[in-house]
Amino acid sequence: MHHPDLINSRADHTAEYICRPRLAAEARDSASAFLRALDPAPSAHTVQTVLLLVSELVTNALRHAGGVRALRLAAGPRTLRVTVEDPSEDRPQEHVPDLTGRSGGFGWPMIRSLSDSVTVQSAPAGGKAVLATLAR
Repeated sequence: MHHPDLINSRADHTAEYICRPRLAAEARDSASAFLRALDPAPSAHTVQTVLLLVSELVTNALRHAGGVRALRLAAGPRTLRVTVEDPSEDRPQEHVPDLTGRSGGFGWPMIRSLSDSVTVQSAPAGGKAVLATLAR
């Protein structure tokens, strides 16, 4: 697994980190390392929100979209972005959450609730990219 040594800092005061996790736990570890390396550091609340977003987006890609092509984490002066690319063209679907716990349905509403904005775009290599943005 890759950690913060792969963060690319640019002249425009942004940082970016790209990896290809096989498990949600790997994605959370990568995101945690990325966030710890930022200066100034995001608040504890923001860190927890990003980790939950990463976990949900990666889990959705693994369960419903055939895997994760890339997890991209980016930080600008005022925003944090989490992007998950997967090989499926299918857009996330809104489902009524199953309160019995048998079929889920909580992830996509949670992603939308935790983010300031969520967009779904076609990925250059096919499939899609789900981009969640929130204030830093």
